[in-house]
Amino acid sequence: MLKALEEAGGLDALAAAHEAVSAYHGNNYLPLLDQHYRSHRSALFTLVESIDLESTNAERSVLDAVEYLQAQRHARAAFVPDRISVERAGPDGATAAVELVADVDAFASAMWRKILKDPDRPGLLVRRHLEVCVFSYLASELKSGDIAVAGSDSYANLHDQLMSWEECEPLGAEFCAEAGLPTNPRELTRHYRQLLADTAAEVDSGYPANTDLTLEGGRPMLKRRKGAERSKEALKLEEAVHERLPQRDLLDILTRTAYQTGWTRHLGPASGSDPKIKEALGRYVLMVFTYGTLLGPAQVAAHMRGKISAAEIAMTANKHSTSDKIFKASTDVINEFNKLDIASVWGDGKTVAADGSQIETWENNLLAESHIRYGGYGGLAYRHISNTYVALFSRFIPCGVWEAVYIIECLLKNASEIQPDTIHADTQGQSLPVFGLAALMGFDLLPRIRNWHDLIFYRPTPGTPYQHIDSLFGDEAIDWTLIETHWTDLLRTAISIRENRLSSVTLLRRLGNHSRKNRLFRAFRELGRAVRTITLLRYLSDPDLREQITQVTNRNESFHNFADWLMFGGQLIGHNDPDYQEKIIKFNELLANCVIYSTAQDITDAANAIAADGHPVDLDDLATISPYITQVIRRFGNWILNLTPPAADPATRLDLESQVLFAP
Repeated sequence: MLKALEEAGGLDALAAAHEAVSAYHGNNYLPLLDQHYRSHRSALFTLVESIDLESTNAERSVLDAVEYLQAQRHARAAFVPDRISVERAGPDGATAAVELVADVDAFASAMWRKILKDPDRPGLLVRRHLEVCVFSYLASELKSGDIAVAGSDSYANLHDQLMSWEECEPLGAEFCAEAGLPTNPRELTRHYRQLLADTAAEVDSGYPANTDLTLEGGRPMLKRRKGAERSKEALKLEEAVHERLPQRDLLDILTRTAYQTGWTRHLGPASGSDPKIKEALGRYVLMVFTYGTLLGPAQVAAHMRGKISAAEIAMTANKHSTSDKIFKASTDVINEFNKLDIASVWGDGKTVAADGSQIETWENNLLAESHIRYGGYGGLAYRHISNTYVALFSRFIPCGVWEAVYIIECLLKNASEIQPDTIHADTQGQSLPVFGLAALMGFDLLPRIRNWHDLIFYRPTPGTPYQHIDSLFGDEAIDWTLIETHWTDLLRTAISIRENRLSSVTLLRRLGNHSRKNRLFRAFRELGRAVRTITLLRYLSDPDLREQITQVTNRNESFHNFADWLMFGGQLIGHNDPDYQEKIIKFNELLANCVIYSTAQDITDAANAIAADGHPVDLDDLATISPYITQVIRRFGNWILNLTPPAADPATRLDLESQVLFAP
């Protein structure tokens, strides 16, 4: 908590208190929590007194309790009264008595009230426990947006950050048309109500023929399907293609793709002038190689045998590259990759999978965390991988956050020609507000959810019966009136995100399960309930959809392994600067995409050569060959920077039947 207080301005320290309560609750937590809190008490009080807190709704019980604590800051008694009277100066300078109240019954849980009150001391509260309780609830309401900090960014009033309805109304028709949604709130609720009712009825009628789905005690169970095995012809084709792939050095691959795609054009000094360095293309190639592999300038300079110094490489990275420039360079590679015929064989680009992979860091930095899920200390390289195998967007995030917060932002920032509309993820890539926001933004969120059979299925209307699958649904139905009432707020939020007036990360961070009073949370949650129920019903009834989700999410995992293989200089980012860490992840993505693009060209050449030799090449078999091929990539040995341009244009077209498949 102290680290967060010092490095993040202190607001996250309040959240840490709430997390500590959750972790220790019911497990003799009080002595440990009190000890943890006492060491930071003074800093927390100083922080709260230095910021201007405001409520975003009419409920002020927590803010009143914070004001009460500030007045009682120097109290040392074990018990304090739940209401006190203090003298306050009015606008005219005259003083008057003001009553301050710590009404714990209005906000604290039953377990908190149990330890805050002593039955033998009515009207008194345990002071130390009260302070921890109020600060923890303050943290929770700051995170949910029920309390805001004036002049802040991440903790500002969420409603003030949205565009006004007068600004949004002219954009509403176009926005809804792009998302495929009705503009009228009544038509919108009718659309989703009908979609949910039709999907549920279709699954119910198809249940007898659905041999994969069984209901055991009301809980849905899906039988495991054996994965489709690759045919002998596909394996033979893969072997033949691999035999024809040339061995290539990583430096040669980067140089080759730099000439072919021109990705180096985005790099340069901040002034925008031409780089005043000799052989800029070669220097940029070495920079991507140095940081994309995590070798570091010293190691690369040592192996280049005096042709370049470590200081020159580091200077290029510091002054000629930013995260945005590297992202634009990677976008150039993605766009050129998308022009290859082989890319359309692998996928249509309409589907993307999002997932994170842990990268170790030093402990003393803003993003580093230890997380039981990953078993290490560091952050996450959160990546969106297309079903064409190429990485569309990567960023470095803390491993303790819910990954779904970033899933929409990464798609909105994707600037390549590959624009997916379907998102696959794992359990971390979904939540009810995310389902709702994804639907409004025109994305189809289809995650692979762990323990999905324990989730609630909501009925389209109360009491709607089903012949076969009625036990799937609980007694709850979607509150369509709530969605219709807050449709203006939902639309304002979505348009504000699209117009870059509000970050989707900021929004989704605030719309967590602790957002009990936030009307935006309740509206997004209700829409998310409808969308998630539709998604779960589709998942139960469509084996092809389940296979697609598994296939694309597996490609994401394969990319993580491929990117880690390219990061052979180490698996630890030895720097505490978040901007540097972000650049490392983007350098690694650029390096991986260059290798994928180069390998895709070589696969194209090999397939064409096999067809020219008179051997049939089936497109379905060719589609099973992944470009994440490592045995033909030379990472080690003598590193020689050869800046000779490629002798021939890149192989982009598949000619498998002598100009029949792709006629000129």
